[in-house]
Amino acid sequence: MEHEAVQAAAASPDLSCLSVVIPTLEAARVLGATLDILAGRVGEIVIADAGSADATQAIALAHGARIILAPRGRGGQIAAGIAAARGAWLLILHADTQLQPGWIQAVADAMRDPGRAAYFRFTLDDASRPARRLQWAVALRCRWFGLPYGDQGLLIACTLLDQVGGVRPMPLMEDVDLILRIGKRRLTALPVAAVTSAERFRRGGWLRTSARNVMCLGLWFAGASPERIRRIYAWW
Repeated sequence: MEHEAVQAAAASPDLSCLSVVIPTLEAARVLGATLDILAGRVGEIVIADAGSADATQAIALAHGARIILAPRGRGGQIAAGIAAARGAWLLILHADTQLQPGWIQAVADAMRDPGRAAYFRFTLDDASRPARRLQWAVALRCRWFGLPYGDQGLLIACTLLDQVGGVRPMPLMEDVDLILRIGKRRLTALPVAAVTSAERFRRGGWLRTSARNVMCLGLWFAGASPERIRRIYAWW
């Protein structure tokens, strides 16, 4: 049995050059499950925390993550986390997004091409019909327009990220802004799901929350500023 364990470890892909960057704020309820999947399997985990008052930072430290403090705002937090990261590759992930079995090999395969970024298949922790419809709609959006969102994760080489101008410290829409600069031709869909909490859809209503997201995307393409979109998003 010990010999088999050594063989398995030797055969496991090397992700030591991968830094996982996770922005957090009061994420104690979900962060532990996300880090359980990552800890010990990547080069480092960088938590960019916006001053959580709950157990977020304690959970991160217990999983061997490195914590940096950043002003509240996901774009700014991600940018700060990237600036602190040491790896040649980055995986930008949300605190409530859990990678599913097969992710290690899928990431290792994608890392063979530093000229392309990659994202996971959007899946919700909800088996209801509205959840299935939303997953189908997101799959179409990604296939037709090459527009994955932040809750699908983003794997990218630091060289490519620098080439497209990095992550801009925006209060909202930082994921869309970056994806559009990367471009559909440089995106790869990974054959593995990233399961994200559906709590915001259940709490805000499936139709209402989806409509708000579509509205924000429309405002972005219409030229509205990220700050204006943030205010409308908060009011909706």
